[in-house]
Amino acid sequence: MTDAADLRRRTAELLAAHPPATTGRLEFLRARFDAGLAWVHFPQGLGGLDAPRSLQAVVDAELEGTGAPDNDPGRIGIGLGMAAPTILRFGTDEQKQRFLRPLWTGEEVWCQLFSEPGAGSDLAALATRAVREDGGEAGSGGDWIVDGQKVWTSSAHLARWAILIARTDPGVPKHRGISYFVCDMTDPGVEVRPLRQITGEAEFNEVFLTGVRIPDAHRLGAVGEGWKVAQTTLMNERVAIGGARIPREGGMIGVAAADWRARPELRTHDLHQRLLKLWVEAEVARLTGERLRQQLTKGQPGPEGSGMKLAFARLAQEISGWEVEFLAEDGLTYDDWTMRRPDGVDFTGREAGYRYLRAKGNSIEGGTSEVLLNIVAERVLGLPPEPRTDKDVAWKDLPR
Repeated sequence: MTDAADLRRRTAELLAAHPPATTGRLEFLRARFDAGLAWVHFPQGLGGLDAPRSLQAVVDAELEGTGAPDNDPGRIGIGLGMAAPTILRFGTDEQKQRFLRPLWTGEEVWCQLFSEPGAGSDLAALATRAVREDGGEAGSGGDWIVDGQKVWTSSAHLARWAILIARTDPGVPKHRGISYFVCDMTDPGVEVRPLRQITGEAEFNEVFLTGVRIPDAHRLGAVGEGWKVAQTTLMNERVAIGGARIPREGGMIGVAAADWRARPELRTHDLHQRLLKLWVEAEVARLTGERLRQQLTKGQPGPEGSGMKLAFARLAQEISGWEVEFLAEDGLTYDDWTMRRPDGVDFTGREAGYRYLRAKGNSIEGGTSEVLLNIVAERVLGLPPEPRTDKDVAWKDLPR
């Protein structure tokens, strides 16, 4: 059984065979993946060693300070946090071998084609259609032809692949007529348009799909069971957004505390009390996230990730609001309204005005706070579910 000592030995062997100072970045990342040190809890041959998830920290600690490159997780977060665990659970052996290595090394960026203009919070109401070209059964080798529109797609302008859910049977209730696919973003029927946000940037996109051809070999899970597959993606997404590992007084509360220490002339009793309250809440959220990560070592993520994402969204908005108020006129400045299409989001490396504006989206993206409250109420607390009149109605018969 792989233990910490074994991982230290394997990491030392990797560094000896591929010294970071003389090894190209991509070559090193590929070698790390092949050595099973990418994500140690994954199976052997797929970047892991079937080791406990908690032991990943041993590898990361050994590599820290050696000059070893990382895989730029901020740029490929959708692939790492959402596509990879879904492919691992539902993908075929061929799909795992094809997609996981270039996903982890960052050679291929992924995006998520889920939300639609008429299906955001009610995602299962999606209208994008996927129709079998030959009308055959699953596994017959025919392609799927996809038409529709997706929206709020992070990194679509960078992505090589997308995880996509589409309606394959409109004659059954909405949750049962969905299938899950891997979509080639270079298909000529894929059009990506930027969506400019309140920050001036366009990290989000809308994506139009017109006659996009997807081979049946790129379907994840059975036909009509895409909602089940999507739940794995969504649970992992919420853990990735709300459960990232940060040090004590790290993240946005660390920036706010640094501002407080650096600007004594701006301090007031009221702002001090509010900062102390936010600091305590941020530390509670951090420790709760650590407990959640420990639970993940025992299996797949559960609805608890929704609670973490809720806490992250609220704290990000309250902390950034406190910071803007504390900095007075300096908090209102914003350095650049240029229309850009960034690789990711930087909550701590930009000015207070950016954090304040960007945090407004945290309660919408990755599942609205209202929907997540329902998930926590029903699946964590066991409260009665809200009445749903459309539960047994075919999607084609729903009013739109």
